[in-house]
Formats: sequence, C-alpha cells, structure tokens
Amino acid sequence: MQDTQCGKTEGMTFWEHLEVLRGSLIKMAIAAVVCSAAAFVFKDEVFSVILAPKDDGFIIYRLFDSIASLVSSGGTESFEINLINTGLTSQFVTHLKVSLCVGLIAASPYILYLLFHFISPALYDNERRYTGRVVAGSYIMFVAGVVLCYFVVFPLTLRFLGTYQVSEEVVNMISLDSYMGTLITTSLMMGLTFELPVLCWLLAKLHILKAGMMRRFRRHAFVAILIIAAVITPTTDMFTMFVVALPVWVLYEASILIVRRTETNDRED
Repeated sequence: MQDTQCGKTEGMTFWEHLEVLRGSLIKMAIAAVVCSAAAFVFKDEVFSVILAPKDDGFIIYRLFDSIASLVSSGGTESFEINLINTGLTSQFVTHLKVSLCVGLIAASPYILYLLFHFISPALYDNERRYTGRVVAGSYIMFVAGVVLCYFVVFPLTLRFLGTYQVSEEVVNMISLDSYMGTLITTSLMMGLTFELPVLCWLLAKLHILKAGMMRRFRRHAFVAILIIAAVITPTTDMFTMFVVALPVWVLYEASILIVRRTETNDRED
C-alpha cells in the first residue's frame, strides 16, 4: 500500500505538489471565512456564551451554591460584574476578533483533515497511524482543556479577581479587553496543560520517558501541579485550587499508565 501511495506522490512534480497545496489552502480559507461570517452574523448568540461567566447564574456558580447550601444554612454570596468599554472602536474590533477565533475553531476539524490528507501520502503506514493518533489526541485533549477552563477555571478566576477589593472605596471597572484577554490566556494555558498525556506518549515512543521515572517523581509532580493550579486560579480558596489541580493530577496518573502500556507494546514488538 505504501508503495502505491509513494508512487502517487513521486510521480508528481514540485509545481503539482504546490498546486495541491494551494487547493487545500483555498479550501481551508473558505471554510474559515464562512464560519467566521456565520459567527459575525450571530453576534448575540456568540457573545451570550462568551459573557455568560460574568453572571452569578452561570452553571458553576449555581453548582457551588448548591454545595454550599448543603454544608451550611446559607448559600454563596451573589455578585455582579459589569464590563465597560474604553475605546471608540474597541467593541467592533472585539467583535471581529471573536468572530475570527470562533470561525477558526469551528473550521479546525476540517482544516486538520485537509492538512493530514495532504501529508499522509508521503508517510509510511505506521507513520500515518501514529500521526493520526497524535493529531486526533492532541485536538481532543486541547478542546477538553478549553471546555474545563470555560466552565470551571475562568469563572472561578473571574469571580475572585472581579469582586476582589483592597477597599470599599475602590470600585472595580473591568474592561471588555481585559475580560477577553483573561479568557483567551487561561483557555490556552488549560488547553496546553491537557496535552500532557500526548506529550508523554510521544516521549515514551522515543524512549526518553519511562513509567518508573514518573512514579519516582510523583511527589514532585504533585507539588508542581499545585503551583500550576495556583497560577491559573490565583484565589485564596483552597477548594477552587483543588478543583483545578484534580483533573491535572488525573492526567498525570493517566500519563503513567499510557507510558507503561507504550513500553509494554514496544517490548512485544
């Protein structure tokens, strides 16, 4: 099979390769533009999702309120975060940026498919299999990290920092740019953090990382995870930090199992 695939690519000239690449890039651009245009048109629906964590009726707040009501007689305190705009063109520019980001996210599965379809003929069968696993695994884990950030990490961070006051005489006035910047930054951090199992699998395939090494440094990893959780959610609430640290710790333990299984499979091969 590989010989047939290689024959298809080897029979093509350099300019024919560029023509195929150009066609793929055009399809990617069209998909991104169409999705971005749809996001731009449905502004109210998009921003209702993006701005939902600023209201105390958001799902994670209601969940914590239910837990607090079971522990004590009263629930958590209600809060209110109002966003402001300080630039004449800021809201329109933010609308464009958000529409572009949402469009790229919506079109990303198709874009990854086109990229993989372009490079796969030049790969051996085992390389195609491993590459497909890495791409799919990386994408799924990154999305999982972003979802966790949106529903847990960012809302808790926003609630703490948005309502924190050094004095009652100082009123918080949070700009839309600050809100969006924090959301994007924390989402990227959590998305990259969730790439840990994929990274460990790659290092194990390269015989760089061993399961025994990860077990020996489990305590050090736990401390590092707590530090990462404290950075991502700079709150004084230990429960909040635990909520963030728990999934990362689960990822570390899962990575140990993945590395051990990879070592077993390599020995059998």
